[in-house]
This record gives sequence, structure tokens and C-alpha cells, in this order.
Amino acid sequence: MKNHKEGRSWIRNLPLQLSPPSLKDNTADVDRLIRGIKKGLEAEAVRIDFSLIKKATQTLRKYDYNVRAAVFQERNGWCLIDIFGAREGGGIYGLALDLGSSTLVLRLMNLEDGEVQDEVSFHNPQIEIGPDILTRIHFAAHEGGLSRLQDILIDRLNEEIGRLAEKNSINPKSIVGMSVAGNTTMTHLFLGLDPYWICREPYIPVVNSPGLITSYELGLTINPGAPVLVSPNVGSYFGGDLMAGILASGMTHQSEVSFLVDVGTNAEVVIGNRDWLMACAGAAGPALEGGVASMGMMAAPGVIDHVRIDPVTREFEIRTIQDDGSDKASQGQGPVGICGSGLIDLVAQLYLARMIDLRGKFVSDTCGDRLVEIDEIKHLIVVPPEASGTGQALTLSQTDIDGLIRSKAAMYTILTTIANTVNIPLKEIGRFYVAGTFGSYIDPQSAITIGMIPDLPIETYISLGNTSLEGASMALLSGGAKQALFQIRDRITYLELNVNQGFMNLFSAAKFIPHTDRSLFPSVKTRN
Repeated sequence: MKNHKEGRSWIRNLPLQLSPPSLKDNTADVDRLIRGIKKGLEAEAVRIDFSLIKKATQTLRKYDYNVRAAVFQERNGWCLIDIFGAREGGGIYGLALDLGSSTLVLRLMNLEDGEVQDEVSFHNPQIEIGPDILTRIHFAAHEGGLSRLQDILIDRLNEEIGRLAEKNSINPKSIVGMSVAGNTTMTHLFLGLDPYWICREPYIPVVNSPGLITSYELGLTINPGAPVLVSPNVGSYFGGDLMAGILASGMTHQSEVSFLVDVGTNAEVVIGNRDWLMACAGAAGPALEGGVASMGMMAAPGVIDHVRIDPVTREFEIRTIQDDGSDKASQGQGPVGICGSGLIDLVAQLYLARMIDLRGKFVSDTCGDRLVEIDEIKHLIVVPPEASGTGQALTLSQTDIDGLIRSKAAMYTILTTIANTVNIPLKEIGRFYVAGTFGSYIDPQSAITIGMIPDLPIETYISLGNTSLEGASMALLSGGAKQALFQIRDRITYLELNVNQGFMNLFSAAKFIPHTDRSLFPSVKTRN
């Protein structure tokens, strides 16, 4: 996290040495407090909720009018979060949350210096109700369903918040702000808003820009007056996690045109620069996450994320993700599955080794003994049983490859369609940002080889990691970044792919490796 500048913060820890009341100065306690805050912030308007007014006199007298005021900036001035004793020491903290449908990542930050104190990731507890968004939306429509979805999410968050606070010796009341970035449905479930119409015509959410909500209203066990900033969304299918991602990428500060791609449940794409932004979303994500292959898994320790095949001997070199997040050749306990980046690597290497043809079909002569038939479907043995961590062979079926071909074709078609819409050739893209876990592991050269992404210089591709969390963190720390989040949302033009006439024609042309038009991929040598 970049150095945090106090002057830009919208959540402040303001020291106040107030003069005690006397016969000569009989200003009311709350008025005295407001006067001190206005002076310290050079502000014209300060708001104090009645819950704090009720305890102001007792608190001020307890600390001899030597206090710290935690405050946050709102549209028409500043608002008091809480009052602390100045001599007690201690800073103020905030939480940034990546509100994923599968995984939640919670980051504890010092709001005074911008440093990351700690971070934890854990499975979204709503998975027990439904692994996908659509199932949860349907569940929410039943009596008590929406409350159940919100309650299990908030309860788990409170558990993790408590653990973070205890581990870092922090009083939860000193956590005075929170920033949340998630897709539109996850945001609705977090806030307890009915997501019914998100997946039904005319596909609209309850709200696009929820703004600031107090933690008390949500049942979070941080300071009751802490503001919770929820990243805005653009309609039902382009959420606040993408707004945060655009903010984190910095593409809105550049003159050159950039792509930002985030692959999750869907593939979400943004193209633009400091002057304009266009976005779209399409169903290319699950296969690219490893969700189509029979041995497909999310990225985790023991999962294959890189594959190399010797083009002469056709020997496989398998690398897996380790517990520390690093890669190394599989040894000891064998691989247990393959993630999206590993699947892309594998298919690219099979093509370069002439073990599959340009249609993605197995070539029996070059696959040799690795090619077997299971239930009348051809399978390639990637890891034999004796080398597998599951005790069973890890295989890639013809059906798996066909699914990846459709997904990679969808991805390339989405990119081509949105670039054509703004009349910018793919070769003129200055930077290509890849976000999320997928972006952390993907080998751009392999993705180019199978025709999933444009054949651009490798240095064009930049992996950004968890941009949802990074953007949420930036918006938590900086008033400028918080404002930029909403400006980004207002600037985006959303392209609806379902009504694009040329999409299916482009899609059909992209269902070959790398493409029916080989001139689009000059760096991929023709081997078949």
C-alpha cells in the first residue's frame, strides 16, 4: 500500500484539548465539542448522532476534556464516529473487504499511516446454501431466505473481525471505518437488499450507489458509528468489485488505451483511458477458473498451475502451487487437480507438441499411450495414478478441451467486440491488465497460443492480483480515491453483448487454435 497522506483522508483521528466549562464559559458540552471539531478540521458543518450526544457529557468529563474525536467526511460536512481519551493512546483502524461469491478477503489497516496491519481470507459461508449466485437469489425469494443469507455472512465476518482484533491487540471499537467491494448480488446480500430482480427482466438492482451506512445498521461488531463504504455498481452484471478494480489499475490516469480483465463467475472487461470507459461482461469465466475440466479446481496448494511438454520427447513437466503460494515442480505428494491457468498452459502445450490439432481434437499418433477411452470419451492421462495426490489418474477429456475452446473463444470475442465498438484495433492496446487470482497465475504466452487474448508483446500484459481488495483499500484511506470510485461509475458506458449482432460470427471464428485467421496471431507458429 502506498504511503497514506493524512490530509487526504476522509476518516480522521482528531486530537482535541477542550477548555472545561466554567461560569465564564457555560457553553453546552456538545456545542463545545462541535466547536473544537470545526476548529480542528477548519470545517463549517459537523454532525453528531443522538446516540453520541447522550454520552458526550460523561465521556468528556471522564477524560478531563482531553479527547480524540474519530470523524468521517460526508457530503455536507463531517460526522462524529466516537470519542476516545487522548491519554489512552492507540490509533484508529479500518477494514477493507473483497466480498467475493466464493472467497472473502478481509484486510485490517491503520487509518493514520495507511499501513496494512493484517489480512485474512476465508470461504464465503453462503456457499453452504448455494455455490453460485443464481441459487442464492432464488433462496432469498423464500420466506426468511434473505435474512438467512445476510445473517450467516455478517456472523462469519464478525468472527473474523474478532480474531483480527485480538491477534493485533486492537479494541474493535477503534475500528472506525470499512470499505466493501463486491459484485451487485453479493452487495445486495451483504446489505440485506432483495436481489430478486437482478436476474429477471428488466434486470435491475435495488440500488446502484448505496453510499455510506453505519456498521450498527448492518450488525457489524466494529465501532457502531463506523461508516461502511459500499463500492457502487453499474446495473446487475457489472459490480462494485470492478469499480474498485478500475480504481486500483490506474487506467483512468493514463492517456493510452488499456484493457482490464477480471475472470470470475463471468469474464468482465473494461476498455478505456483517462477520457472514457466502456465495459461489458460475458460468460467465459467458469472454464477459465478451472471449472469445466473434470479435474478442474480453484487455485490452491497442490493444484497444477503450470505445464510444459517437451516437443520432442513429449515428456510432461508439472508444477503445482505450494502452501506458500510459490510454484515448483511437483514432488512428494502429487498434484490433486488443475486450475484455470494450468488448464490453459496444458492445452497450449498440447497444441505446440502436436498432441491436439487446431480444432482442439486429440491426435492419436502423437498422444501415444497417454490417450485412453473412458465411457466412450477420449481422455489424456496428464498425471498417472502413482504420481497423483489423489491416488487416481488426473485426465483431460476431449469434452474438457471442447469446453475450454468455447470459453477461450468467448473471451477473445468479448475483447474483439468491445474494441470494435470503440473502433480501436487490438494491436493498439497500450496495457492489458489481468486481475484476480486468475491473473496472478496465468502465463500470457499460453493464453496467446490458444487464442484467448490478443497477440500483443508480453510486456503489455500486467498481472494486478486482487484489484477488488486493493481498490477498496484505496477508497478507505483516501477521500480522493473514494470520490474517484463514484466518478468512475458515472463515466462508464455499458455494452450489452446479448444484443450485439456480430458477436456470434466472431465467436465461431475464434473456436480454433489460435484462430481461423492465423494473421491475428503471428507469434504462434503453425505446427499442425
